[in-house]
Amino acid sequence: MMPSSASIDLSRGLVLGTRNAGKLRELAALLTPLGIRCESLDSYPAAVEVEETGTTFAENAALKASQQAIALGTPVLAEDSGLVVDALGGRPGVYSARFAGPESDDQANNRLLLQELADVPDAKRAAHYACHMALAAADGTVVATASGECHGRIAREASGSGGFGYDPLFLVLEYHRSFGEISGEVKSMISHRGRALRAMVATLRQHR
Repeated sequence: MMPSSASIDLSRGLVLGTRNAGKLRELAALLTPLGIRCESLDSYPAAVEVEETGTTFAENAALKASQQAIALGTPVLAEDSGLVVDALGGRPGVYSARFAGPESDDQANNRLLLQELADVPDAKRAAHYACHMALAAADGTVVATASGECHGRIAREASGSGGFGYDPLFLVLEYHRSFGEISGEVKSMISHRGRALRAMVATLRQHR
């Protein structure tokens, strides 16, 4: 975690720098025990569209947190996350949400992933989810950063209807199930997003 001397006030809540319903649901559930009220960008007409020009998850998270905080005049917690597949040289990586194209959806991304891994044996289908978070003060100063990972393997077919993104294809080997089959409670404990947010908790508690 990277601390900063910039001051933030979370007494009135925290804006989560996302419009993704799945990410919002997971983050809000993880923050509830801290007593921090959360809102998404959908609640703020002044929210801007941040171009994700970073080459890493960390760079994109900082861009989103800082630019939204400046636009809204309030602290923003943003994250950038995605799937890193060893056999694909780290792809889709920062392009996870648009792997199959700018307008692609989860189904299209999953189909392309399976196509590209069609000839890859199970032993070489290792992958991990990565998440980087950035907390920005109202003036855009990044107050803290955190990251988390969850390692697994890409299955040959989707299983389960839970989660979102690549979750039905991402096998957590310790549980012998995909993220699409694991309960939300378990996922919050072992997921990349849960681990990153728990690493951010100390900073959030200081500013409640």
